[in-house]
Amino acid sequence: MESQSSTQSSTPTPVPMSSNGNALNKSMQGQPTPKRKTRSPDSTSTKRQKTTTQAPPPPPPPTLRLSSLGGLSPSTHQKLLEYIFLPLLHPEIYTHTGIQPPRGVLFHGPPGCGKTMLAEAVGGELNWILKTNQTQPQTQTQTQTQTQVGFVKISAPELVSGMSGESERALRDAFAEAKRQSPSILFIDEIDAVTPKRENAQREMERRIVAQFLTCMDELLGQGVIVIGATNRADSLDPALRRAGRFDHEISMGVPDEEARERILKVLTSSLRLEPGFDFANLAKSTPGYVGADLASLTSTAGIIAVKRIFNANLYDFLITHPSPLNPTELSPLLITSPDFSLALSQTQPSSKREGFATIPDVTWSDIGFSSSHDNHNHNLLSIRDQLRLSIVSPIKHPSLFSSVGISSASGVLLWGPPGCGKTLLAKAVANESQANFISIKGPELLNKYIGESERAVRLLFARARASAPCVVFFDEIDALVPRREDTLSESSSRVVNTLLAELDGLEKRDLKSVYVVAASNRPDMVDPAMTRPGRLDKMLFVGIPTSEERVGILRTVLRGVPVQGDVSVVEELVGSRKCDGYTGADVRALVREAGVGALKRSLGILEDGFDEPLMNVTVLPQDFFDAQEKVVPSVSEEERRRYEMLRDRMLGIV
Repeated sequence: MESQSSTQSSTPTPVPMSSNGNALNKSMQGQPTPKRKTRSPDSTSTKRQKTTTQAPPPPPPPTLRLSSLGGLSPSTHQKLLEYIFLPLLHPEIYTHTGIQPPRGVLFHGPPGCGKTMLAEAVGGELNWILKTNQTQPQTQTQTQTQTQVGFVKISAPELVSGMSGESERALRDAFAEAKRQSPSILFIDEIDAVTPKRENAQREMERRIVAQFLTCMDELLGQGVIVIGATNRADSLDPALRRAGRFDHEISMGVPDEEARERILKVLTSSLRLEPGFDFANLAKSTPGYVGADLASLTSTAGIIAVKRIFNANLYDFLITHPSPLNPTELSPLLITSPDFSLALSQTQPSSKREGFATIPDVTWSDIGFSSSHDNHNHNLLSIRDQLRLSIVSPIKHPSLFSSVGISSASGVLLWGPPGCGKTLLAKAVANESQANFISIKGPELLNKYIGESERAVRLLFARARASAPCVVFFDEIDALVPRREDTLSESSSRVVNTLLAELDGLEKRDLKSVYVVAASNRPDMVDPAMTRPGRLDKMLFVGIPTSEERVGILRTVLRGVPVQGDVSVVEELVGSRKCDGYTGADVRALVREAGVGALKRSLGILEDGFDEPLMNVTVLPQDFFDAQEKVVPSVSEEERRRYEMLRDRMLGIV
């Protein structure tokens, strides 16, 4: 470079410097500059600074640890150690043995179950292990090679750009940053946003992004990077992404069971002031279907309720009357109690219910007509209840008893009989007693005119059931979903039957957290015979017209909350008499509803005569039931009853 001359002046002219300390263009030094091009050094420095500013340093690694999480099962913990911890902390094991280390792990489960938090806890735990090892003295044969495991976190929707090529570039940059911080974890949240099935992609850009993602995954061999993807729609990912060598392993994170919810609640409330002897087990039992995010929201709501309770409800008045910070004496009575959580339960709804996942129903055996006394005369319903308990409730509550004697529980139960006899209520009561989640589907709901969509709906249904396990899946009107294949000319119907059969066969391999199928049909002879073979819907229970004693039991259940004036036994005698022979449970409910309508009509007539509405006390009289009985006819005719009895005898003969 030429040296600067100083012949024009004995004092050297100051050389303008850029923001990085380099001299500016030589032609601009020592020469007059046109006025219109004159720029101050500050403005030039600012402009150059915009183009030379380096990327901000990466955020610090997460500090959350696995011990900070509640509800982490031992099996999940073991998988994390095998799939992530060992490859990142001891890659020499894989190099020495010649085994290819895992490149990716997929977390999938319903929203709010803790996928993102688990990924951050994995990163924090890895760095805690390294930090702990650094404080220990090293032997002569040990070398300290790792000081930190990098953690690169991105949200998949942030990678999508409207400009051509920008999405692929952003994806490459994310993988490059993970390689730069190697050993590291690249965590991609909502990964389904950038890796949809290419055959369903509507734009060419989506296919290019998937192809770029696959290429980046293949280039990770030996780079010391493990990709963790999180999604609540694992079935929507491109199949090429889930093959070996990419996302080698998957960890399913379903809705936590009662024991896991109790552990989560203890972690969430560890820093809260709870009343002495707080019953975590009862609270966990009262929160079926709640995931970790729901329990955190429940805890916050309970705390707000406690504040309003202690400081006389109105928060605005409290803020006015207490402008200064509270002293220890005023804070001492602030404890969160069980009633606060009970009230918070009524104000929160589990996200799993909003997202299409299942929750435990609130129907009990007493809601169907079972008496709590031991002299119950509902022999038919009692027999059905006992068989349902043996097929579903006992395997869920006491799985070790069945496995100890080598008995495998039934995969499914088919309830069949006339309409209105309580088949749906029986399925809900079973799920309630076993504390299992419940998904109710009517057969036609899964049918779709587009090719492949019906089969996809069946697979998605069972995927949600597995995520909500233990779960009871109830198929109503299953004869519409799986008709006899020789009786239908539709190829799509045959595919749906085959898909459902494949899912039922997969249930035979279920673990302790099980999925059970209960189906209902008015025409079991129309159901494909392959559905009722052993290992599928192999338990067939006939739910017939209730007897007189059963009708009375149903009446007592329906009359709860109905203001009946007079002798109720007169109404029970009416329902148990021959006048009501052939009534189903739905007919008994229609009878009570019609009697209530008659009472309202009578009360409205009194109102027209001048009585004030607030002074009215509407009650149902026994005569209203007699009048209603004249209007309500059995929904199942005598001819249909005989046909069901003949069908029952024929089905029993086959069995």
